[in-house]
Amino acid sequence: MSFLSQPEVDDAQYTFTCSLDNVRNLSNILKAIHFKDHAACFATSNGLKVTVENAKCLQANAFIQAGIFQEFNIREDSVVFRINLTVLLDCLTIFGAGAVPSTCTALKMCYQGYGHPLTLFLEEGGVVTVCKIHTQEPEETLDFDFCSTNVLNKIILQSEGLREAFSELDMSSDFLQITMSPEKPYLRYKISLIKPSTKALALSCKVSIRTDNRGFLSLQYMVRNEDGQICFVEYYCCPDEEVQDGES
Repeated sequence: MSFLSQPEVDDAQYTFTCSLDNVRNLSNILKAIHFKDHAACFATSNGLKVTVENAKCLQANAFIQAGIFQEFNIREDSVVFRINLTVLLDCLTIFGAGAVPSTCTALKMCYQGYGHPLTLFLEEGGVVTVCKIHTQEPEETLDFDFCSTNVLNKIILQSEGLREAFSELDMSSDFLQITMSPEKPYLRYKISLIKPSTKALALSCKVSIRTDNRGFLSLQYMVRNEDGQICFVEYYCCPDEEVQDGES
C-alpha cells in the first residue's frame, strides 16, 4: 500500500491504527449488523468490536480479531467512540464493489483520540482517497447479562439448514415462536427483531442458538472472510412475553 510510507500517515500521533489489504473483510462484517445508523466501536489489544442497538431490546456485535488485520496498534488499554455506521460503510465502499473481482481496496484506519475524527486512507490501483468521519460521545451499551451458566438450550448447526428454515417463514408476520424444549420458558419474538440477523446468517457458515432461563435469545454466527479467516457476529434479543393474571 503506497500510502503507508507517506509522512502524513504517522502512527505516533494516533491512539489507534489498523490496516487491511482487503477492505471487504471489514465492510462485509459491518454490513451484517447495519440495521441502525449509529454504532459504538470498542478497540482493545484483542481486536475491534462494533455494537449496534435498537430500542433496548436488540443488540448486534461484530467481533473482528486483531489477527485479521495486517497491522493493529493501540496505545491505550481501550479506545471507545461512536460513529455513523452508514457513513463509515459508504466510505469503505467508495471505490465500489469492484468491477474486477481480483481488485482489492486497501485500508488504513486511524483514530487520534477523544474529539477527533476517524480517518480512513483507502487505496486501489494507485489511487488514494482520504475520508474523515466525525466521532461522537460514546453511549453506554446494554448488558444483556447472558451468562453461560444460565443457558437452558443450545444448538449448533450449519448455517445452510437455518437459512432454509428462515426462507420458509412469512416475514410479513408479526411474531415468530421458537420451541426448543417442551418445558417453559417458551419463546415468542417479534419478527422485526429477527430480520436484521438474517444478514449475518447469509454470510455465516455455522450458527449457535442459545436461550437462557429468562427467555433471552443469543444467535452467534461464525463468518469466514475472503481470506479464510474467522470472525464472529452475535445478536441478542429480548423475548416478547405474555404475562398471565396473577403472575409477577
